[in-house]
Formats: sequence, C-alpha cells, structure tokens
Amino acid sequence: MCGVGTFGAVISDVDGLPVYYESFGEGRPIVFLPGWGNANGEGRDVHEPVFADRPGWRRIHLDPPGTGKTPSREWITDQDGMLDVIARAIDGVIGSSAFAVAGTSAGGLHARGLVRRDPERILGLMLRVPGVVVDRSQRQLPHDLPAQSPEYEAALLEKQKAYYDPAEQQADLEFLGAIQGDVTRYSLSGDLSVRLEAPTLIVTGRQDVMTGYADAWSLLDDYPRATYAVLDEADHDLPVRNHALYRALVADWLDRIEGQLEDPAA
Repeated sequence: MCGVGTFGAVISDVDGLPVYYESFGEGRPIVFLPGWGNANGEGRDVHEPVFADRPGWRRIHLDPPGTGKTPSREWITDQDGMLDVIARAIDGVIGSSAFAVAGTSAGGLHARGLVRRDPERILGLMLRVPGVVVDRSQRQLPHDLPAQSPEYEAALLEKQKAYYDPAEQQADLEFLGAIQGDVTRYSLSGDLSVRLEAPTLIVTGRQDVMTGYADAWSLLDDYPRATYAVLDEADHDLPVRNHALYRALVADWLDRIEGQLEDPAA
C-alpha cells in the first residue's frame, strides 16, 4: 500500500494551518484530492497499486481543511478559500514544479480550479466521479437503476466501513456543512472553462446518483486530449468491484502523460 520511497505523514503550513498529506515515491509530482469530507486514505489505497511497477512519480495524497488530519479554520468560508489553501499547500510541497492532479467528486472541482489558475503548469488532469453542477437540483442523474448484486452491496459496505465512516468521524462536519449547504459558497467563483492540452481522464459511474455521468460530458470541449469513461456496476464510490478496469484507465492516462513528456510535440 505504501510502497518504496514513502515519506509518510508530512505537514504543509498555510498561515498557521497545518495541511496534512502523505507522500510516496520520487519523481514528477502527482497530487490526489479527495471528495468532500473524505480523507486521503481511500484515494491512496485505490491508486497506489497503479504505481507498484511504475517509478518516476511522487504521489501526494492531501487532506483538505476540515477533513482527515487537517483542521478547519474560521477564515475559510467558501470554496474559493478552500481552493486557495489547497493551492498554497501544494506550492509548499513542490514549489513551482509542474504537476499532475487527480480529483474525486468535489476534489474534481478543486482540480479544475487548479487548472484554471495555471493550465501551463498541469502535466495531466484526472477527474473521478467529478462534481460539475454544484446545485444538486440541476444535475442530470440516472434513474430506474437495476438492483446491484449481493456481492457488490457487500463490497460497498466494506468500503463504507473502511474509509467513509472513519472519514466522517474525523471531519469537521459543521465547518464543511456550512459551505456545502449554500450553493454560492460551495461553488468556485468565475468560469472554470479553461482549455487544457495535457492528457486528461474523466471516469464516471453509470449508477452514480450523486453527481451522475451526463454532466461531465460537457467538459470535453475544454480537454481535447480527454478519455471519457462511464463504468457499469459503478456508483459514486467507484471503484467498488471493478478495480482492474479502473486501474487500467489510470495506467493509460499516466502512459499518455509520460509519452507527452518524452515528446512534447506529440
């Protein structure tokens, strides 16, 4: 799970706020941002196996304010403030280096916010079950879904107990709820539509009733090198059972980034 080259638990200080992250491996940086209220553990355990035989990447799994081991602060009042802390924490870890970024759910919103700040600095972008439409009442969500198998339900329950329940116990729910409960505060200000020429991966779940799969299709105009996937037997917690397929998509994304770095004209 942790692999060779683990640097372990580290803190990046942002105006006295200790931002917790875990760092594994050495090489070009890739930053993983979790969903709203979730800590870095789920993303770490999902993605670290992809790097078991792939050297050359420094993986940084970050806990945003109010989640995991990173405390909240009253001066963070909206999504813009959250993104600013994340961006400054990343700068504290890697300086001005270019990096790849992978965001899950609301972490996808943060990832796109980082792209908007400096698209030339982004080596690649991955969005897993991304939040695209902030107002839940306006999202295009699937309906009339088939029942999942008992095996799937058992695997989902196991994942809930291993990651999401502990993350909820650690999170500052009052702090997070105050932002999430107001669409104007939960949205990033300004237009996030920025063209990114770097390799991109968008993975959605066919049975995702939280963010859906249809709204993410609208992002393709911004990302001319995007692979877009809708996985069956996958909801907002993907991957639950289809780990091999998901990891193959991530591996292909990394292949494309590495290929572009070797041949910038490609």
